[in-house]
Amino acid sequence: MKKYMSIMLVMILLLLSACSKNTTANDQISGDKKHPTGTITVWGWDVAAATMKAAVDRFQKKYPDVKVKVEDFNSSDLYDKLTVGLAARGSGLPDVVLMEDERIPGYVHQFPEGFLKLNKLGYGKYKDSFNQAKVAAVQNKAGDFIAAPWDIGPAGVFYRVDYFKKANVDPNSIKTWDDYIAAGKKIKDATGAKLLPIDIPNYDGVFQMMMQQQGLSYFDKDGKITLQSKEAIRAMNVIKKLHDEDLVLNNKGWDGIVTATVNGSVATVPYGVWYAGSIMDQAPNLKGKWDVFYLPSFESGGSRYANVGGSSLLIPSTSTNQSAAYAFVEFFTTDKKSQLLGFEKYGLFPSLKETYSAPQFSQNNEYFNNSPIFKKFADIVDQVPKIKLNENYAKASSLTSNAQASILLENKSVESALKDAQKQLENEIK
Repeated sequence: MKKYMSIMLVMILLLLSACSKNTTANDQISGDKKHPTGTITVWGWDVAAATMKAAVDRFQKKYPDVKVKVEDFNSSDLYDKLTVGLAARGSGLPDVVLMEDERIPGYVHQFPEGFLKLNKLGYGKYKDSFNQAKVAAVQNKAGDFIAAPWDIGPAGVFYRVDYFKKANVDPNSIKTWDDYIAAGKKIKDATGAKLLPIDIPNYDGVFQMMMQQQGLSYFDKDGKITLQSKEAIRAMNVIKKLHDEDLVLNNKGWDGIVTATVNGSVATVPYGVWYAGSIMDQAPNLKGKWDVFYLPSFESGGSRYANVGGSSLLIPSTSTNQSAAYAFVEFFTTDKKSQLLGFEKYGLFPSLKETYSAPQFSQNNEYFNNSPIFKKFADIVDQVPKIKLNENYAKASSLTSNAQASILLENKSVESALKDAQKQLENEIK
């Protein structure tokens, strides 16, 4: 009996070992890589999911034996299900999942064997097809592609053409943040509108853009916290000056930004290119009254470029049909026409540089003052500085938002608030 039990125990251990290898096999491709078959499930949300659904027909012309099922979730529900599935070693996970770039390092840190290394499957050959800032966002510390680049959000300042004209402000004269503040005061005097919306207690997006202009995030290229750097102090001082001059509308979340855009209570909105779609959708009656210029710099001739948002596709290592999953990811992120689907229909700005030669990017846009705004954004993609994203990005953003609130609402000094935020971040990371 003891001998029988020992044999059974050995068999169970071998089985568990085999299962473990299957759930972490980063180099494994099941099936025929050149001729994949079967069914794969893809998770996404909102217009991203709609775009992937629209691309399935093109994909199946090339891979007719693969059936693709795209499931559309609320983004928070998707992340909850993904976390639970990864913690359960793959239970209930899809073959492909969409993820915002800033979340990728956190998931890779928590689940280091949770996703396939796409360069080991051949994706490395596309490295030069995307701008280097985007490539840096989807690679791990070893330089492996953990995700395939999809959309990006080169930033600019959307502005009300009629407000600028009424205040006699030439948008082309705004080169620096000091110019922006001076223009804001004139516009407020002429129209009563604040210059820009900021969700002061909860969102430090303007600070993030300012930091990336200077080549930093909350961390430098070596992973050191930058909240006490001269760049961080300079950025937060500009935000404080904007607030002290009564040019900031303290809005509440995404809905607050959209409301301020629609009702005309702000003259500008610094944001990613994808916000163009929201303006057109939410304020159709303002056609011709919006346009865009690049972010102001900190000094004459300085960088005016940053990125806001963006997402990519990952393959959980527990996928039972990795060959078909990779075929979909590769096709969807590198096929020009598939990439243009989301741009044309939903305003999702592709990271595939080949798309920028399409006529859609050079055409004047009637809504935006008959200006070729998408060409403006496409022209700066390669000039967006690379920054360091890591697993502590969300934590750093939350603490910086708290610091911003203490500076603007409680009159705490910039240096003191950022010093406290850095110290707290250091303690939490430890």
